[in-house]
Amino acid sequence: MERKKIIIMGAAGRDFHNFNVYFRNNPSYEVVGFTATQIPNIEGRVYPPLLSGPQYPKGISIYPESELSKLIKEKGVEEVVFAYSDVPHLDVMHKASLVLSCGADFKLMGPDHTMLKAEVPVVSIGAVRTGAGKSQTTRKIAKVLKKLGVKVVVIRHPMPYGDLTKQICQRFEKEEDLTYHKCTIEEREEYLPHLEQGSIVYAGVDYGEILKQAQKEAEVIIWDGGNNDFPFYRSDLHFVVVDPHRPGHEELYHPGETNLRMADCVIINKVDSAEKENVEKVKSRVKALNPKAVIIEAASPITADKPELLKGKKVLAIEDGPTVTHGDMGYGAAYLLSKQLGGTAIDPRPFAVGSIKATFEKYPHLKDVLPAMGYSDTQMEELRQTIENSTCDVVAVGTPADIRKFMKLSKPAVRISYELDEKVGPSVEEILKDFLKKHSMVKT
Repeated sequence: MERKKIIIMGAAGRDFHNFNVYFRNNPSYEVVGFTATQIPNIEGRVYPPLLSGPQYPKGISIYPESELSKLIKEKGVEEVVFAYSDVPHLDVMHKASLVLSCGADFKLMGPDHTMLKAEVPVVSIGAVRTGAGKSQTTRKIAKVLKKLGVKVVVIRHPMPYGDLTKQICQRFEKEEDLTYHKCTIEEREEYLPHLEQGSIVYAGVDYGEILKQAQKEAEVIIWDGGNNDFPFYRSDLHFVVVDPHRPGHEELYHPGETNLRMADCVIINKVDSAEKENVEKVKSRVKALNPKAVIIEAASPITADKPELLKGKKVLAIEDGPTVTHGDMGYGAAYLLSKQLGGTAIDPRPFAVGSIKATFEKYPHLKDVLPAMGYSDTQMEELRQTIENSTCDVVAVGTPADIRKFMKLSKPAVRISYELDEKVGPSVEEILKDFLKKHSMVKT
């Protein structure tokens, strides 16, 4: 039987997962390539034979998404699978229209064909947009479960930007493991806060293999989602975070709306800093789209380790890269707290070099914050140079992980932190206690 030729559109995450669980050993399909976007320098590589399996002895090439129409025609592609996240619904259909105009089918894959089933209960955390507050929510859930006597392991959504053959299944227990695995800033931002709480973290490329290893040492697995993607594992309790700073976005982005409609519990985050009117708008839409979901209203109070350094100073506000780039946020915790404490955020664009300068050109809405881009050693150095070039008095580090731990700065720096604080509705602990009772896991 002739195999159907397909291309998978991705960004080094969901695309690889969909291939691994559905296409890798499927005799009905031939994956002739991946296309890549969102993440710098991930195209031009090959998905290696070690991961692609015996049907692909030379591996599978990864092309820039800009070459999609040419690839469809040159390789006789019959179907294109869209497999990445945090994309406006309208843009998804523009891409679908491009594919259809070239004669191929356009496909979105759902949970039934892509979720793996764990042997232990899974609590998952997702969001409707990048930067809604998954990080502090996941930390809170891990902290509460451990307080209740449960052994948890965190599995993080993939960020395989290096040598894929060395990232098949990665386990992180100590901070030194981040250096051993040559983690980027983006990886450190997601893994380090968990390690500081004493949680074990798994990540990588092959989430079937990761699951086999992780469930050996976990009573409960916590799925820590990336962007606004839905989980790779079948979830027994699904938390989804929405952001009233971006009202309406809960139903305008793919697959964030899918996440929202699947949620068991929706956390409306940042109610302490958002307009009350926007909180009510978001709550109304959550109830309309998922009337069965439990709703929690939560704050994310922002603190600083040296707040006195920000008062009356020129501040370089460094924020989480994905949140302020393709997440469309023009500000973050560092900017907000600096302003509250009487500091003035400077424009970092005149000081940007290399790929950091290119990032500002790609995302023109960024004016008062510096995205913590660090997808390679070169980009990390360009970020450091940009910081050093700036005329600020002090640096406000608002990234999930403290970049001062792995980047030497000559300027004084203030660490900005934020945690989840439930205000209205049941607490996370109450929901987790009910979950453990349901699974006969209440500790005495």
